[in-house]
Amino acid sequence: MVLGSAAIGSLTFIFTDSFWFNATEAEVYAMASLFIAMLLWAGLRWGEDMHKPRGNKWLLLISLLVGLSFGVHFLALLTIPSIGLIYYFKNYKTVTLKNFIIANISIVAVLLFIFMFLLPYTMVLFAKTEIFAVNSLNLPFNSGTVFMFIAVTALFWLGIRYTRKKQFPLYNTAILCLLFIFMGFSSWMMLPIRANANVTINENPPTDAADLLAYYNREQYPEQKVFYGPMYTQAYAGLDEDTPYIDGKPNYERDYKTGKYVIINNYKNEKQNFDEKHNGFLPRMTKDKHAANYMAYAGAPEFKINPNYNFEKELPYYGVNVSQLSPEDTAIAANQLKNQLQNIITDFKSAYNKGEVGNEEYNGFLKSYSQYLIVDKLTLTQNLKFMFSYQFGYMYWRYFMWNFAGKQNDIQGKDDMLNGNWISGIKPLDEMRLGNQEKLSSDMLTNKGRNTYYLLPLLLGLIGLAYHAKKDWKSFYVLLTLFLFTSIAIKIFLNESPFEVRERDYVMVGSFYVFALWIGFGVYAIYEFLKKYIQPKIVIPAVLVVTLLSAPVVIAKENWNDHDRSGRYTALATAKAYLDSCEPNSILFTVGDNDTFPLWYTQEIEEYRTDVRVACTTYLPADWYIDQMKRQAYDSTPLPISLMHDQYRAGTRDYMLYNPKTEDRMDIKDFIAFLSLDDDRATVELNNGHRVHYYPTNKIRIPVDKEKVIKNKIVPPQYYDKIVPYIDIDLPDVLYKHNLIMLDILANNNWERPIYFTGGSPEDDYFVWLEDYLQLEGMTYRLVPVKTTPDEDAPFDLGMVYSEKMYDTVMKWDWGNSKDNDIYHDPQTRRTGVYFKRNLARLSDSLIEKGEMEKAVRIMDLALENLPVEAYRTYFIEEPFVNGYYKAGEKEKARTLALKLAGKYQESLTYYVSLKASVQNGLQYTIIKDIESYRSLLFVIQENNDTELYNKQREIFNRHNQKLSRFGRENQ
Repeated sequence: MVLGSAAIGSLTFIFTDSFWFNATEAEVYAMASLFIAMLLWAGLRWGEDMHKPRGNKWLLLISLLVGLSFGVHFLALLTIPSIGLIYYFKNYKTVTLKNFIIANISIVAVLLFIFMFLLPYTMVLFAKTEIFAVNSLNLPFNSGTVFMFIAVTALFWLGIRYTRKKQFPLYNTAILCLLFIFMGFSSWMMLPIRANANVTINENPPTDAADLLAYYNREQYPEQKVFYGPMYTQAYAGLDEDTPYIDGKPNYERDYKTGKYVIINNYKNEKQNFDEKHNGFLPRMTKDKHAANYMAYAGAPEFKINPNYNFEKELPYYGVNVSQLSPEDTAIAANQLKNQLQNIITDFKSAYNKGEVGNEEYNGFLKSYSQYLIVDKLTLTQNLKFMFSYQFGYMYWRYFMWNFAGKQNDIQGKDDMLNGNWISGIKPLDEMRLGNQEKLSSDMLTNKGRNTYYLLPLLLGLIGLAYHAKKDWKSFYVLLTLFLFTSIAIKIFLNESPFEVRERDYVMVGSFYVFALWIGFGVYAIYEFLKKYIQPKIVIPAVLVVTLLSAPVVIAKENWNDHDRSGRYTALATAKAYLDSCEPNSILFTVGDNDTFPLWYTQEIEEYRTDVRVACTTYLPADWYIDQMKRQAYDSTPLPISLMHDQYRAGTRDYMLYNPKTEDRMDIKDFIAFLSLDDDRATVELNNGHRVHYYPTNKIRIPVDKEKVIKNKIVPPQYYDKIVPYIDIDLPDVLYKHNLIMLDILANNNWERPIYFTGGSPEDDYFVWLEDYLQLEGMTYRLVPVKTTPDEDAPFDLGMVYSEKMYDTVMKWDWGNSKDNDIYHDPQTRRTGVYFKRNLARLSDSLIEKGEMEKAVRIMDLALENLPVEAYRTYFIEEPFVNGYYKAGEKEKARTLALKLAGKYQESLTYYVSLKASVQNGLQYTIIKDIESYRSLLFVIQENNDTELYNKQREIFNRHNQKLSRFGRENQ
């Protein structure tokens, strides 16, 4: 029965939503779960054999696993406190309040010692010794690292030898434990070895001891205070009056010319130091860009007019000549300004309290008037309210219930009622939180991420938790500690903001592992209760079968279709489509992880289209990535970057400012040459004493060599007469390093290599402010010296469509198995489908304009066959295909698709109607969007003179719209 209970707990964990997700991702979290399990198991074995001869062999294994876990993920270190408690309960039979408190403090101290002291300061010692040996002793690079390695090895050897000789078993064991931790941590040697090998894919390459320390300390990420620090209200207060700037950390880099380590950043007064009056304990709400969302959870901060603000200095801005006024009149005029501001504040607060303006406007108001105001610091109560409601409630309890109660769908939640919530499948219970469950649309019911367990695993775990606590409170406390450290403690440490870029349940898997153990206890608890009344030979199989069906089988059945990744090749097909949309030896600018990582995989593993150079603009601000772009990669030649490493290394030209000196337009090469000057005259001084480069004009020109453009077949022959002699760009007031590098590439490429963009970002600077000079050739936009004026009716359609080339490209695409409804089309796949359909719709429209109806229909059929409506569910993007079918004379296809889309809108509106008015208010944006999307579809039908279908659908639309008349949308 014990083995059966353990098997059910284990199987339940295997099939839980979050762990199964981790197990199918090429990430570290599944391996971290393995280390948590191994460490807990080794700790329990150590507890059994602790006082036996050679029992401490388990402690050495624990030490090795702790060291190895550093090479996987720090998450596994959270097992240390539970292992410490095993030691405590084994050696202290009598538990007193005093030794219990001391034990809990000690186990946390051990964790902090290993995580924050032992290994970090060991690396500090290596880094400092390396720098000292090279800079002060004039030794070669790596001399200090080699010396420290020999010294540490010698210390361990001497320590082990001495303690064995003197028969000091405790000290000998302690030294061995440290040695085994370092042995495990030696897996980190892979990082500098790999970095120095200069492999193609090599993010944040730590090439030496100093870099490795920065990598460990995550210095590439913003510093985060856990227990005491600033809150977002500091943004309204400005810089600290006494200490407006503080020093950063020196950044060392090897200078191979001098053979020394040099500091490459001006770290003195490097960081802004905001008003320290806005520092507080347990700062939960820290990022000012999330201010409006913070206010939604914890309330808006109070504010008042600064009584010390001198309003007299504002009078000249209102046309008042202070020199002509008496002191009394000046004071009266200043007081009038103050009263006007007070009236504005009173009116604004009244509007906010009535709900006429929201938190976004509140935040904007405080930023606009911050110089006149004193904004109150957030209270500890507000921070705790946010922590419990959002961080513990929404960002942990919701994830916990996903795994043991059920999950609404696979769409990321934004604390709304429609997406990302936990459900149970018990309608009365779900309706209490999520509204009517009887009128759910077919999309809601058939979303493969909708999984219902009817609370069965949860109840089984709660039974086990109660049973364990009653049966043996000591071992229960060991597991409870692991549960709390892998849940609540992580949430406190991560300090998440609303809303994260993705769901974060994958980090919480350690606590789900513990709860799965309690599920195993729950199975045994039921058996132990029933065996009092029924014979064991009947109870054992009955309990095992019922609980097997109630937990692992239910979870596995529900989760299978949204976790099974077998036979899915959509990411690979997408990457190939991007690469096949590029000419040979081209440059492809991408944006972030989602459009870059599939390309990396396809080139690195599949060895496909390795002639294309993928350049991720997110990484271009990093000097190490620019270095990589200047090297050969696979079959791709280096990018034409003229800047030298010293001119773009970290801390140099991180940003540049527009300092108007001329209205003339500057040639792009001259512009780059000016920004490349290492001359103080080409810089301006900032308030903190630093100097940054500036550009004297924001108007630059890219010359176009028409002969070279034609020779290199940059544009098709029919556009030769439209080739412009130059391209003018107007720059913003600030340029960042990645902008500079992209401009440098443009300046030196001279239309030799084709340049493409994936179109993954709406920001102007991603396209280097060249949105009017793009040509769609598949899944990518090509830079061409032909200007395209944006269509007012389609402002997001960039550039022109090269339909001949794009048609040939699309017809050769490998679609993988994207049309197979048996595979799981996850949210990212569905989002990618939007890009595919948008581009294919533009292609079909272009072909229709040219009268090539047969080709247009073929493209639309191809899109709907390989990206079926039912699987991708992006209905707004299907509308152009309805219009296209009508234009191409395929009326029945147009009607079939239109009816399918109308049916989806009708289902959604029927669901909204079933909700209470108060619930509808919270969904106002979504409801209006669906109403107007349905209306837009009707316009398409009407414009194509399908009167019969239009009249039928108009009647249905008006009937639904009338039921939602409270939103004020007109009938059709």
